[in-house]
Parts: sequence; structure tokens; C-alpha cells
Amino acid sequence: MKTSAKLLIIAALAVAVIAAVALKQNHKKSAAGAGDSPPAAAQSAAAPSATAASAAPASTQTVAAKLPKLIDLGADKCIPCKMMAPILEELKREYAGRLEVEFIDVWKNPAAGRAYGIQMIPTQIFYDAEGKERFRHVGFFGKEDILAKWKELGVDLLAKQSAGVVREEPVKPDTRPRDKVCFMCDGDVDPKTRTVVKGQSEQRIFCSPHCYFIYFSSLVGADPKTEDSKVSVTDWVSGNLVPASAAVYIYGMDAKGRPTIKAFGEKEAATNEQRSSGGNLLAWDVLRSKELATRCAFCDRAVYPEDACVVKFGTTRGYGCCTHCSLGVAARFKQDIEVEANDGLTGEPIRVKTLDGQIASIAPPTAIAWFGQTKNAEGQWVSAGCFKQGFFVNQDNLRKWLDARPAMTGRQITIAQALADKMKLTPEQIAKACKLGECK
Repeated sequence: MKTSAKLLIIAALAVAVIAAVALKQNHKKSAAGAGDSPPAAAQSAAAPSATAASAAPASTQTVAAKLPKLIDLGADKCIPCKMMAPILEELKREYAGRLEVEFIDVWKNPAAGRAYGIQMIPTQIFYDAEGKERFRHVGFFGKEDILAKWKELGVDLLAKQSAGVVREEPVKPDTRPRDKVCFMCDGDVDPKTRTVVKGQSEQRIFCSPHCYFIYFSSLVGADPKTEDSKVSVTDWVSGNLVPASAAVYIYGMDAKGRPTIKAFGEKEAATNEQRSSGGNLLAWDVLRSKELATRCAFCDRAVYPEDACVVKFGTTRGYGCCTHCSLGVAARFKQDIEVEANDGLTGEPIRVKTLDGQIASIAPPTAIAWFGQTKNAEGQWVSAGCFKQGFFVNQDNLRKWLDARPAMTGRQITIAQALADKMKLTPEQIAKACKLGECK
């Protein structure tokens, strides 16, 4: 064989060997990139953040859709991702036919994380009906905030929902004589527990000493001795008013564990009643101390635990004097909270959890809030006070509750909206919350 031919054969073999080595190296790189472990960048988000589409990491993914679409990229074991799961299911169920919702587990499918250019999880990406990315958010994102963002982007998913209950005028006026209505709770005044505070130009009537102490805890900078001199209570035996500071009280308990208070002008009469009904004899100072011992964790009003919502925050277990104040604890202490409330009609349990100032979960998911409102002297709608707020497991229960309260005005709102209203408050506004004349 000629030398030139041999050289050609050797060159061809060399090229083949080099090509084989190159292919092998490339295969190894591809296999390494498609492993089960997640990309280093796709870490769990400890705190939420949001960016507009123009500032988002570049995405090579193109979404073709006839409906707006929300894609949540996360993992089934990351805590904020798991808290997103029920929200995504609710959105998928409630807005079927109007919104597409998709979840992608990037720990099980790391290639998707790279394709969408995500850096942390969970990440939510908003696409319009033409498949164009409009917004992305990193971290936990509450349901109401998602809906608000869609509306900001021009997609009002709430527009087709049935309107909530709104009552701007009483169905019937409240015709009760004002001296028969408790100034604090708006309930009927029991003649045997009637409590009166005399002011310079008017007197205020309370259904019981307990409602007086709620009133007292709503005063700013009140001096106990000065206020004590204005208070009279009804003698349980005679029905006459006696100075509160001079009376003797039987402090008892009803079948539900709620305290009961009976006032007596004479200690002997109180002792005789104690023999038949039980309870402890207390002086006014001791009664005040007990009544003011438990306070709302948001507005600092006196409260009986039996009447309140339980609020857990950090390692603390406290109380909210009403459903809306219980949500305000998240704003006051800047902590995630768990609220245990009861349906205002049936007493059914309603549980709310927050995360980073947003609703993380509501059980049952159908639960709603009533925002009791009234018009002030300027014609503006303001809060009607803690006693006229509530949570309900559904709208039917709210309607039945309102049927029994024809004079009440206000509107149905979401629990997320009730929380958002509290989270907007400044520290100065929180300090004045529920103080007399300060309810907004």
C-alpha cells in the first residue's frame, strides 16, 4: 500500500476517535443536568417578594392559553409551598372556566425550574390570555392578594361572583327606649344588673357591671377613682341604685363558665344570697381587678375568655375581643397568628392562620366576615364597634343572623379583607383602636 493511502487511513481513524470522545463527554454533561436534586438556585423562599415582568428572570417558556393562567412553581415539602396548596385548589375550583391554575414541583422536575428561570420557591407566574408573562412573585402569596394582583393586571375574576350582603339602611328602626339599651353591647338592659355612669351632661346605661368595665378599659388615660365616683349599680334585692364603690358583690359562674355579678347595698343581704346561690363576696376594688385581668391582645379592652376568640402568636396564647380585633393581633405584634373563632349564629368553629400578614388558610374555606358599620355625623361609614362584627361559615348563616338584627347595618367582606384592613393600620392607629370615639 502506498504511503499516502496509509496516511489517509490513519487520519480518518483519528477523527473518528476524537468524535466518539466528544459525544461521550457531552452525554455525561446532559445526564448530570437532569438529575433528581433541585437546582441550587431553586431554594425555599423565607420571605415574599414581588417583581414586575420586566424585572423578572428571563424565561424561555412560552405559554399558549385562551384563559389567564397562574403557574405556581414549588415543592411538596417546602413549608410556604405546602401553605400555597389549598389556595391553588380553591382558585382552581372557584374560578374554573375563567382561570387556569397549574402547580409544578421543581424538586421532582428540576428542568422546569430552569425553563421558567426561577431563583427561589414558591414562585407564582401570571400569564395573560395571550400567554404573555405579566408578573411574578416569590414566596407565599395569599388568595386575596392573588385576586387583587389579577385585578391590577386587568383581569377582574371577582366581577362575575355574586355580590355579598350589604345593608346600608336598617330593615326596621330600633324602637327600644334608649335607657333600656346597653351603651356598650347594644343588648337589652336587665333591671336587676343595670349599671349607670353619670356624666356632666348625660348618663350612660350599661346592662351589667361587666359592660361598664369594658367601657372603662376603652377610656384613654382614665383615673379609676374619678370614674368610680360616677358609677352606680342596681341593688339585687331592692332594685335601687347604690354607689358602685360601696356595694358588695357576689361573683359567680353560669353553666358555660362565664362570670356572673350581683350587686348588693348591704353585706348582710349579699351573705344571705350567697347561702342560696353560692359565689364569692367581693368588694369593688377586687371586682375591678378581676374584670380587668384579661384583655384583648389587639385593643386592650376587658374581655371574658368565654366571649372571645382565641389567638395564638409565637408561644403566646391570647384573646381577641371580637373577630376583627383577633386579626388585628397580627398587625400589633407583627407575627403570624392562629385564630379560633365561632360562627356568630351557630357557634361552629372557624380557624384562620396567617403568614407574613396574609391569609394562609381558612377552615372552612367558605367562611366570611361581617363588617358592622354605621354613619358618623359627617355621613361617613365607620365601624359600629366590636359587638357588631362576626365570622360565619357561610352566607346563609350570616343572613339568618342579620334577620334577628333588623336594625344592624354594614356589609359582608372576606376574612382576608378584614385582615388587610388591620395590616394597614399604623402603630398610632393601633394604639387608639377601639378607644371611645376612635372606632373607624
